[in-house]
Amino acid sequence: MRHVDIAPVIEDENVWIPLSDGTRLAARIWRPADQAPVPAIFEYLPYRKRYGTVARDSLTHPYLAANGYAGVRVDIRGSGESDGVLTDEYLQSELDDGVAAIDWIASQPWCDGTVGMMGISWGGFNGLQIAALRPEPLKAVMTICSTDDRYADDIHHMGGCLLTDNLSWASVMFAYNTMPPDPAIVGDRWREMWFERLEGSGLWLENWLHHQRRDDFWRHGSICEDYAAITVPVYAVSGWADGYSNAVFRLLANLDVPRKGLVGPWSHAYPHIARPEPAIGFLQELLRWWDHWLKGIDTGIMDEPMVRTWMQEAIEPDPAPNVRPGRWVAETSWPSPRIAPRAFGLHPDGRLVENGEGSGVVSISSPLWVGRQAGKWCSYGDGPDQPGDQRTDDSGSQIFDTGPLTDAIEILGAPMVDLHVTSDRPIAQVAVRLCAVDPEGRSTRVSYGVLNLTHRDSHAEPEPLTPGQPTRISVRLNEVAQIFPAGQRIRLAVSTSYWPLIWPAPEPVNLAVECSASTLSLPIRPPRPEDVDLADFADPEGAPPAAATVTRPTKVAWRLSHDLGAGVHTLEVDDDSGRKRLDDIGLEIDLVAVERYTHQDDDPTSARGEVSTTRSMARDGWVIETSTTTALSSTTDQFVIDAELVASENGAEVFHRSWHAEIPRDLV
Repeated sequence: MRHVDIAPVIEDENVWIPLSDGTRLAARIWRPADQAPVPAIFEYLPYRKRYGTVARDSLTHPYLAANGYAGVRVDIRGSGESDGVLTDEYLQSELDDGVAAIDWIASQPWCDGTVGMMGISWGGFNGLQIAALRPEPLKAVMTICSTDDRYADDIHHMGGCLLTDNLSWASVMFAYNTMPPDPAIVGDRWREMWFERLEGSGLWLENWLHHQRRDDFWRHGSICEDYAAITVPVYAVSGWADGYSNAVFRLLANLDVPRKGLVGPWSHAYPHIARPEPAIGFLQELLRWWDHWLKGIDTGIMDEPMVRTWMQEAIEPDPAPNVRPGRWVAETSWPSPRIAPRAFGLHPDGRLVENGEGSGVVSISSPLWVGRQAGKWCSYGDGPDQPGDQRTDDSGSQIFDTGPLTDAIEILGAPMVDLHVTSDRPIAQVAVRLCAVDPEGRSTRVSYGVLNLTHRDSHAEPEPLTPGQPTRISVRLNEVAQIFPAGQRIRLAVSTSYWPLIWPAPEPVNLAVECSASTLSLPIRPPRPEDVDLADFADPEGAPPAAATVTRPTKVAWRLSHDLGAGVHTLEVDDDSGRKRLDDIGLEIDLVAVERYTHQDDDPTSARGEVSTTRSMARDGWVIETSTTTALSSTTDQFVIDAELVASENGAEVFHRSWHAEIPRDLV
């Protein structure tokens, strides 16, 4: 990224936004030195404007301010320096506070009365959710790496299966919520506020596990329940390595407002700082969007195709790619009438065939270790968290291959797999992976999908399988843009487990698949000659970064091991975010997290996930440190949670609490 000199900007380090109940939200505001009123860009997060997002905020909001906008970064109630206690995601109080904040922003003398909302992940979620409440000053939304469906396509569940990212994400927020506000902002109240949060934030994982099916808990905040509630323009952005790329296409297909979509090769990060490369000049793209919708300037952005995606070229398996080769392609509408399905049948001898069907049954009972090369559900681009060589997982799956392709095939969209299966257990799951196999035999995952078969007809009202009774299931794989070059083979891999990406079914399962009634359908995209005329994105640039002194660098390590004597398989992830001093405010921050997933042989009840974190903040002899541990295990009938929180002030323990919960499994 190129750091550019910017026009003079006024920064208000902390401004209080008053709410009707007496609560105050903490805001950081950047605005042009010219005092003329300007449109405002609102970003609303729980990740601490004071130090949690300061690195990326310093690149983005001053840049926008220098180009004629007021950047307003607000801590959600109960987070950062804002009053209150945060007890869950996307609460109605959070959304109502957001509406009130927008009204307050619009009324300020430095604002011209119009507001845009932008954000990534949580901030992308609540941008859509608040837009659905229709605050009058809100004129447009930029949502990045977000979802419209909190149950079917979020970090908690996938295909009715429980994601282990649910555990790791709960642990992230468990750790965030243990830290106090900065006394430099809130004064002597900091300790009282800290203890309110230690005592009142709760164990979110326990609450989430009481909702294992699509109920009102997940419907709340899922704007797919009523797309028509959104009446302002929406620009949806994600990356193929991110967990949230599917939502871009659903938003384009279902919203009835001016809209655009962009999907690059990126992980879960803003596109001007994301990996794998190429990153783009996303801040310049933001200005084109905001200039059009908030200032009425014709930037040409709405004359361009509705959706632009990175068509990925074939690569060798790599769990930590720095660059993803490919090219930009576009479609003028979505769904695109140019894209048509191409069906492949499953042959019992392991072939994927286009013409003719193979009658016969194959049985699948996968080892529990299938999934060890899955990577994270949501890649952050930190270390090897993307899928590796799939040959290990393929060896424990039933695979179906084409012959070497004589011509290249390009796909754009969601592959579909229809299977005719018979289970020997009432609760079963299936994972299907679309892979590209090169002439050397290396297998690269292109897309995948999972399904809890009790959710085959409904996520709201799952039903157990009848053992021995055939049933038809459909698995929608993640949207993808991919080139299969001539000489490669296309592989479909089917397994009955995908641990540790999803929690295993209660018992080992055998699935019988009737090949003659099972198919893979690929969304074939023909060439679009106009793609060669697509304008290049600008190079990434941003304002100068916040000054920081690193005293311990970031270090991430992933380790797989197998204790042959004990039969124990382990995946351990060490994520050391390092220690640094924020020079402008004299605050030192430190974070170390360790994730550990284990199982023994093929016993699903031996599966266990544990996440431990240590956080600290310090200034001039004042030191706060918290440690958290969250462990999830299960029996055939229950999920079991054990958690612990310890907080210390200047080396002395001041708070200690443990949790134990047993929650019935609900057909999971």
